[in-house]
Amino acid sequence: MPGVAYPLTDNRRSSAAFGRHVVAEALRAADPAAADAAARETDWRKGYLRHFRASVEAGLDGSDRAIAAAGLAAVHDRMRFVNGAAETSLDEALAAEPDRPFSTIDIVGDEVAEKELTLPYRGSLLSGDSLRKQLDVWVAGGVIEPSCAEMVREVADHPSWLDLADQRLVVLGAGAEMGPLPAVLGWGATVVGLDLPQSWSRVRARKSAGRLIAPARNDVPGADLLTDLPAIAAWLRGIEGRLILGNYVYAPGAAYPLLSAAVDALGVHLGRHRDDLALAFLATPTDVFAVPDEAVTQARARYDARSRRSRLTAAASAGRLLRPNFPYAVSPAINDSLVPQQGPNYALAKHIQRWRATVARASTTVSLTVAPPTRTRSVTSNRLLAAAYAGAHLFDVEVFEPETANKLMAALLVHQIRNPRPAMERVWQEEAFGAAHGGLWRTAYSPRTALPLAAVRGLLP
Repeated sequence: MPGVAYPLTDNRRSSAAFGRHVVAEALRAADPAAADAAARETDWRKGYLRHFRASVEAGLDGSDRAIAAAGLAAVHDRMRFVNGAAETSLDEALAAEPDRPFSTIDIVGDEVAEKELTLPYRGSLLSGDSLRKQLDVWVAGGVIEPSCAEMVREVADHPSWLDLADQRLVVLGAGAEMGPLPAVLGWGATVVGLDLPQSWSRVRARKSAGRLIAPARNDVPGADLLTDLPAIAAWLRGIEGRLILGNYVYAPGAAYPLLSAAVDALGVHLGRHRDDLALAFLATPTDVFAVPDEAVTQARARYDARSRRSRLTAAASAGRLLRPNFPYAVSPAINDSLVPQQGPNYALAKHIQRWRATVARASTTVSLTVAPPTRTRSVTSNRLLAAAYAGAHLFDVEVFEPETANKLMAALLVHQIRNPRPAMERVWQEEAFGAAHGGLWRTAYSPRTALPLAAVRGLLP
């Protein structure tokens, strides 16, 4: 079948070769030595961690936007759209008229729209004072940044913001557990939903007070971003109203960077045809970020106050376990929460999204928020990650249920669309603003050195 594909490297379409090249080219814009080190990496599957960290560290001197632009250029330069024996760039594929255009299915809900911000949490429905109290608890516990709590309070104080009738939110990955579809349909919005045809039973089952429109063929809703990309672009060009292109797609393994590249090319293409396009992304907390000094202060205070048992455990492991989250007094400090179990393809897919947000902010309204660790199907399908999440509370990290996380993120999206901020001086400040990292930035220990112990606890009955 035709579709988005990696370039041929030594007669193979290798996600590892692609990822290594893209990260090296991104680094070359700021740190040639680090770029050469990434290009020489022989075992990308195990060695990728330090190179993604280097790509963040290299940008702290002000090179962050150059790194992002170079990384995106490498993605667009090499990613291919294959149709039989013919290969083109994604941009060329998107410019072509599709052979099989989509029709439109319109699904109108019959529920009553919510008129205030509520948040499901541990069996309760928080609103008003109870919501504000929980935000205070999360801030005190280091679960979310104070700016995140302030954004949610402002949305709660302005419930009219929830009505997105004047927008057309495009939810790519409509069935995603972390996506905003349930929340915005509950608020009565008109949503453009795209997901695979086989995922539509899950999408249709959601209660709605809004309107859901979707691409369809032969009255069957759904579309595949990898194989139907030109037809999706043509269909979206015909949607009336101001589009917010929301990237909530996910696929396991090597398919994820393909999806991220496809969505990125789609956004660039739509931006050429619409001058009011906005972009929305969710950043994963299990990544590398520069963090505010206040987060470092809390994490270091926790480390200084660690228990005798923790000190003995660290000593017995010869320093492999329970290392400090921020061992050096630098500003801004780096939180490295990359999880090896998620792999280099996951990291690359998320960095493509972060790079696009970085580049687009200069001319486009962008919503990018760090989401909390969440018990989604993709996480709990990995036994080690599921166990680590079950034991994360021992290290002051809160893992959210999907229904809480996706509505919290939807509220932050509303705030960023209704109140677009001027670009900050540094990209890391943009990414830190409103972050709901679950505590990974403020825990005492470097997450990778606490993960094994959290997993052991999570595996216990």
